[in-house]
Amino acid sequence: MSFSGKVKEELGGQVSRARHCQIAELAALFSCCGKMVPEGDGKFSAKFVTENLTVARKYSILVKKAFQYSIEMSVRGHQYILYILDEEDALTFSKALKLGEGKTLVHELVVQRSCCKRVFIRGLFLACGSVSDPARGYHLEMALGSMGKAREVIRLLQAFEIEAKMVERKKNYIVYVKEGARIVDLLNVMGAHVALMDFENVRILKEVRNSVNRQVNCETANIKKTVSAAARQIEDIQYIRDTSGFGTLPKGLAEIAIIRLEHAEVSLKELGGMLDPPIGKSGVNHRLRKLSEIAQEMRNRDDQSDE
Repeated sequence: MSFSGKVKEELGGQVSRARHCQIAELAALFSCCGKMVPEGDGKFSAKFVTENLTVARKYSILVKKAFQYSIEMSVRGHQYILYILDEEDALTFSKALKLGEGKTLVHELVVQRSCCKRVFIRGLFLACGSVSDPARGYHLEMALGSMGKAREVIRLLQAFEIEAKMVERKKNYIVYVKEGARIVDLLNVMGAHVALMDFENVRILKEVRNSVNRQVNCETANIKKTVSAAARQIEDIQYIRDTSGFGTLPKGLAEIAIIRLEHAEVSLKELGGMLDPPIGKSGVNHRLRKLSEIAQEMRNRDDQSDE
């Protein structure tokens, strides 16, 4: 089962005790998957269609919990179709969810409580959401049928300090979150605590691995830099030795030149400790830099004499 499927399975098993929360979650599910269907003679039924068995089961449980209605269910291909056929029940259901009162995603009275906002978001994710496996990347999205509804979802998420973005894809407007920390917050809002822990474990492991990789890369770069610098120093010192010898150098420079040739692999700090008297890393670096300047001056003079 995919990570997204596991999240939905966990959320599908959670049923709020409060009727107002049950109605809020039903409103979310129905806004994405349901519609009032005319049956003739001015009568209506409530029709709900989903391809996800977990969602169909959750919808059925909530209807029975909140309204004690019987549900008619049929299966066509991969679709689960659930009906509230009794006209009076369907109308009561519609009024309780405040369906059709404007073109909004949800009536403000349905989600006036914080707990109702949470379960409404949970219902939306169950009906039209998905989340990628954190081992592959961080991406959670919900597909809405209009820009207005997508903006409502963004405002709902902002109530929990979760910033989401919107993009148009084919006929839908996608509300998405791509930051790992924000996805964790959203899983917490919806009540997917087991999935949250799994997500966090993967996220922490990835961050540790990335941190180690950065450190290793940094150390490798430093080693390459040190080796390259040492190679240039040896080349400059050998040029001085072969061109004029060390006898023309001041004592301090000649001493460090000889030790560097004998110990090409050691650090500047270790080189400084081999001198008598010892000097620090900055002192060694200063002398080696001076040797490089002398070698370059010699090369320039040689080039001019060749001309």
